[in-house]
Amino acid sequence: MFFLKMISRSFSRQFKRRLLIAVTVCLSATVSVAMLGVVFDVGDKLNAELSTYGSNIVVQPKSDAVVGDLYNTGDSAGSASGSSSGSDGGSTSDGSAAADSADPTAFLKESDAQKIKTIFWAFNITNFAPELNIHADAGCVGSGAGSAGSAGTAGASGAAASAAKCKATNVPIVGTWFAKTLHMDSGESTVAGMNGMRSWWKINGTWPKDDSEQAMVGSALAAKLGVNVGDSVTLDKTIAVGADDNTNGGTGKTGKSSTERNRVKVKIVGIFDSGDSDNSAIYMPSIAAQTLANLPNSIDKIEVKALTTPDNDLARKASKNPNALTQDEWETWYCTAYPSSIAYQIEEVLPGAVAKQVRQVAALQGDVLNKTQAVMVLMTVLSLVAAAIAVANLMAASIGERGSELALLKAIGATDGAVSRLMLAETAVISLVGAIAGALLGSGVAQIVGHVVFGSGITMRPMVFVLVFVLLAVTVLVASLSSIRAILGLRPAEVLHGR
Repeated sequence: MFFLKMISRSFSRQFKRRLLIAVTVCLSATVSVAMLGVVFDVGDKLNAELSTYGSNIVVQPKSDAVVGDLYNTGDSAGSASGSSSGSDGGSTSDGSAAADSADPTAFLKESDAQKIKTIFWAFNITNFAPELNIHADAGCVGSGAGSAGSAGTAGASGAAASAAKCKATNVPIVGTWFAKTLHMDSGESTVAGMNGMRSWWKINGTWPKDDSEQAMVGSALAAKLGVNVGDSVTLDKTIAVGADDNTNGGTGKTGKSSTERNRVKVKIVGIFDSGDSDNSAIYMPSIAAQTLANLPNSIDKIEVKALTTPDNDLARKASKNPNALTQDEWETWYCTAYPSSIAYQIEEVLPGAVAKQVRQVAALQGDVLNKTQAVMVLMTVLSLVAAAIAVANLMAASIGERGSELALLKAIGATDGAVSRLMLAETAVISLVGAIAGALLGSGVAQIVGHVVFGSGITMRPMVFVLVFVLLAVTVLVASLSSIRAILGLRPAEVLHGR
């Protein structure tokens, strides 16, 4: 009782001094809880934020990927760069339509694309969009469609004559999904398409509807063609026809191939500004592009946007050769949402496909995350150091002011250890009150940071509070022991053992 009475009397006699200690600990706890709360949740937040700026995994036919690796183009801006900055800060889309003037020669099945949502990490795949990248002539006049010649030479002449009547030639065309609803075998439904993959585009008009003859045009191409929202554009493409194909313009006799001009007329429902080479492209539903190119159910690329865990040494080792992993390493890697493990699982469900992570996006995610966490941890450490200095000064001043009281206690037989325990108990109680108040305030500050910066709340983990309370306890203890030692001339070990 006497011990508790002494503690309560010290509060009443030095209320302002004790209040300053509580406020100091409260502020330190507030900063620490807020920063550490964001640190432990910032990985998911940053991944979700960065994933809005394009895909981080690209799926291609195996033959195209082999050629890309052979000529060292697999990570180039054209074939696997989903985050290269455009002229106005936009991101270059993964496999930009204008990156290559040649049409693809290897394809995947469009009907297989939805299998991506059947992998182990299906819920981490937030969006995906298949693409058929072709080239055609736009704004053409004349008969256009039909046979351009019965033999190769004649066909080429006919194609050149038709192209001469077009406002733009060799225009990049991307046949894709925009907001396609997919019904999975599990009974679940999901929406996939470019609406969610190109969130940074500035659009005048609307997105095209899937399975329609609508399209959207890049701003540069729209100016060249002189079209606005609501106008129509005629697209012509020269396609090769097999020698024995009598129904599609083949001779069936000479054994020589022929060509013909396919024509599709689309209505422009939107004009977009992407800030990159896509401004010279046309985006249209995949069915319309496949009809134009005479490539039913064909795509040459799938862009995948997934929430991933930044690469570490295990992920980098696995990305080089998964077979080199031990059984435990393989299970850890496979059951962690690394870009390489998600890509590996996509390859498992898409035969003949190669899935690769976009290196620039993966590196950016890891680099930004590490730097952000380092800054927040540093701020936490600095706040704890500041709290230790402040508490030490306040304790020294408090003990100095109570010199007569402490002398009286020692005169009636109190040992230095008993006096020290009294001072530590007083500081512990007031620090605990300040720490609890700071933890509550820190949780609120973390939510404010989450909503202002990321647009969503921060998930506070119990380990954050435990870690902060332990760090504050150590900080206050060290600061208090230093002050007591300076005033009473005791060594810290003597104080702790009550000597």
